[in-house]
Amino acid sequence: MNKSELIDRIAASSDLPKASAGRALDAMISSVSDALKGGDPVVLVGFGTFSVKDRAARTGRNPQTGDPIDIPAAKIPSFKAGKALKDAVNT
Repeated sequence: MNKSELIDRIAASSDLPKASAGRALDAMISSVSDALKGGDPVVLVGFGTFSVKDRAARTGRNPQTGDPIDIPAAKIPSFKAGKALKDAVNT
């Protein structure tokens, strides 16, 4: 499912016009992104938790030349599914 298909489903299930559903989805994505930028986790009970994890610096290899390269430390977004979502997928 892509973003436009998700907007269609949101519009159909909530009796909203597609434009309003699209703005609602964009607002949700923006809010989650802003919270993660600030270092705050986003917990949606029954769905899951969005958080930021620290990935340590490490040394990798260039696959073409085999030369070692330094990969810097980074913060990466993470999602952990909640119990209700896991149960819904496994039924």
